[in-house]
Amino acid sequence: MTEQKVRWGILATGGMAATFTADLVDMPDAEVVAVASRSAEPAKAFAERFGIARAYGDWESLAHDEEVDVVYVATPHSAHRAAAGLMLESGRNVLCEKPFTLNAREAEELVALARDGGRFLMEAMWMYCHPMVRRLKALVDDGAIGEVRHVQADFGLAGPFPASHRLRDPALGGGALLDLGVYPVSFTQLLLGEPSDITARAVLSEESVDLQTGALLSWESGALASVHCSIVGGTATSASITGSQGRIDIPYGFFFPERFVLHRDGRDAEEFTADPADGPRASLKHEAAEVMRALRAGETESSLVPLDGTLAVMRTLDTIRDRVGVRYPGETR
Repeated sequence: MTEQKVRWGILATGGMAATFTADLVDMPDAEVVAVASRSAEPAKAFAERFGIARAYGDWESLAHDEEVDVVYVATPHSAHRAAAGLMLESGRNVLCEKPFTLNAREAEELVALARDGGRFLMEAMWMYCHPMVRRLKALVDDGAIGEVRHVQADFGLAGPFPASHRLRDPALGGGALLDLGVYPVSFTQLLLGEPSDITARAVLSEESVDLQTGALLSWESGALASVHCSIVGGTATSASITGSQGRIDIPYGFFFPERFVLHRDGRDAEEFTADPADGPRASLKHEAAEVMRALRAGETESSLVPLDGTLAVMRTLDTIRDRVGVRYPGETR
């Protein structure tokens, strides 16, 4: 695979699949050639909406479509292990939505399948592909604020969500942590790596999923991070990184920042702003571009979203859930 278009298959037909597909069809080096759902009608409707040639009413047909270079898995995350696993076992490359799986054990199984089969696999952590996040990380890595001492990040939605909503459904991996908390945890670990110790508290729903969760992460370096997620209150979605020689503040939307401010000790504040083309959803295109770059280069994982980093985040999410007492039906680890 070099200069030709990368041929995409889409697995699932919900809102996230539609948003991603809308971006793909706008990219000149991408071609969406197939879509699959558990039944024929939603797949046909999705195909008609986006001008996709083939619509399948089952996952297996997509898995065995030899004209698909990579499959985007956008099922509910409780189905990620089964869906991505089927695609990998059938020889397809995979971009799998976040959270990668329900737990670290499932994530390890997918990574083993990809590595054993020489297949590309990446978590769709689009935040990592955003140019502003990459610039922020480069500043931190270059010592712009000295040694990182503390990271704060939050992501909450106001709701209220009824008990029937997927965010409250244990069978779908509901709760704030996996759907929203994966962002502040991933942001923190992008900068500091996997924590050495974790404490956490949560408020649980009647269905025993977390309505809101707060966690304190710590590292042997002495760094700390405080993360919060909620489906019962809208938060600022802000982040702040404090170092021994300064601070970086993201006032809003830390996972798709339009601006951030660098405060260095003894200097005037510096404001960094995003290119106007990098709007709130633009990282989906950056994410797709990273997948296609890697495939053309013959790589089986992304340097921006490495699999070992995804596994580390899943271990942290497992530990937080253990601390607050959230476990999903039939889950084994």
